[in-house]
Amino acid sequence: MWRERTQLVVKREGLEKLTQAHVLVVGLGGVGAFVAEFLARAGVGTLTIVDGDTVDTTNKNRQLIALNSTIGKSKARLMGERIKDINEKINLHIIEDFLTPETAYDLVNKEFDYVADCIDSISPKISLIRACHDKRIRVISSMGAGGILDPSKIKVADISRTRDCPLARTIRKRLKKEGIHPKFKAVFSLELPSKDMMALTDGSNFKRSYYGTMSYMPALFGIHIAGTIIRKLIE
Repeated sequence: MWRERTQLVVKREGLEKLTQAHVLVVGLGGVGAFVAEFLARAGVGTLTIVDGDTVDTTNKNRQLIALNSTIGKSKARLMGERIKDINEKINLHIIEDFLTPETAYDLVNKEFDYVADCIDSISPKISLIRACHDKRIRVISSMGAGGILDPSKIKVADISRTRDCPLARTIRKRLKKEGIHPKFKAVFSLELPSKDMMALTDGSNFKRSYYGTMSYMPALFGIHIAGTIIRKLIE
């Protein structure tokens, strides 16, 4: 049995809980693709994965599915094929679309046991978090993995207890401005990013700027997200 070693850790009961679970992963870039893969390898029975983007050559330094052979291909489709190659029996739902503030609320529903927010654009991110809050669905959110180098400074905490991360600060302020005070876990770093690591974009897909990113950092954020979700599912 391919999950034999997993069962030694979580026992038969834990394995059954993972098999029965349904997790939504939104964003399949540097962080989200690793989250989806780790969940699939742990034996999560149903996954819904969402991303409307295609692989770009600039993704190769950090994204799991970014290869010379995959440039220009759908991230959601590529990730779906990879997950099926890990577990052909998984119940997989693939949504090839960008999450927008308008679609976030319709996407989130009670069938999800957990939501992994791996979006790097602020407005869709806020909308997804708010939808999870309003519908009482557990969510864990990735904060900024860019502009940092030290793996030992990555932490998981309630969003209200995050610090030093510019993205986390923005998320807290936006949520407060909208009058909601949700409790959810966030993965962030205590390392302050340097401003000279930032570049501006054309503003498409709700994204105005981005930080440079080291190869290993998004994967580490993904590990913390997947690990948090798995441990909660088997409780």
